[in-house]
Amino acid sequence: MEISHLSIAALALETGIAKDTLRMWERRYGFPQPVRNPRGERRYPAQQVARLRQVRRLMDQGMRPGQVLTLSAEALEQAAKLQPTIGDIDPTLLDVIKRHDDNGLRQELRTRLLRDGLRQFVTHAAPSMLTGIGNGWAQGDLEVFEEHHFSIQLDTVLREAIAQLPVGIEAPRVLLTTLPGEAHTLGLMLALALMRLEGAACIWLGAQTPESQIAAAARAYRTDIVALSFSECFDPGAVRIGVRQLRLHLPVATELWCGGRSALRLKRPPAGVTIFKDLDQLAQQLCHKASGARID
Repeated sequence: MEISHLSIAALALETGIAKDTLRMWERRYGFPQPVRNPRGERRYPAQQVARLRQVRRLMDQGMRPGQVLTLSAEALEQAAKLQPTIGDIDPTLLDVIKRHDDNGLRQELRTRLLRDGLRQFVTHAAPSMLTGIGNGWAQGDLEVFEEHHFSIQLDTVLREAIAQLPVGIEAPRVLLTTLPGEAHTLGLMLALALMRLEGAACIWLGAQTPESQIAAAARAYRTDIVALSFSECFDPGAVRIGVRQLRLHLPVATELWCGGRSALRLKRPPAGVTIFKDLDQLAQQLCHKASGARID
């Protein structure tokens, strides 16, 4: 393979955008634009990585894929300059990441967790760090591997904290997963930590569970709630289709809760689907749900 061109798998790793999403964007918006090598295989020019970074940054600011992917490279760059930067990366955190100190990064995250407490860390500190890391990557201050490494270390620290919590035995019972095509689970891990903190009994299925298996698991575990997470690169149209299909297969009494940037782009979610704008709102609803269960 030519060094100047990437396979779709390499492009997905470089940008953090799922292969299915890249293919869908190509079909629907004509970008990214592959070329064919002598064997007829698709290859993507490496310079498209920078453009996709700008796309992700604008989507992080609330713009829709259709608004940014149809722009020319010049118009896209201008739009990125006009957008206010929300959540600059913490200089201390950036320094730790750039030193490539594996243990130092974990210790920095543990220190912040101990300082803030798990609830504050999950609902405010961690989302703020993730926004800053995303902006740092989009602006070229961080490499892809550095962003990935930070996400893995944050996931590790969260799992350590969750392991220290008592196992939830009270209602509600919550099943957490993502739909096929959504490989990102960090947002879901934050939700898991908050739910465990609230005493909910949680069943973690990880990423990319087929709709039929989510419905089967909801019945098998007698769950009150199925919780899904959608990252910013998951197509809102696919979100709508996926949650509608899942809602049809779930037991009527099982609630379907969704969060994440792509879920927020659904202006009119399907009936029986609740969209959460942030983890504070999730905590309030979870507390209300738990109180109702105890009263009953």
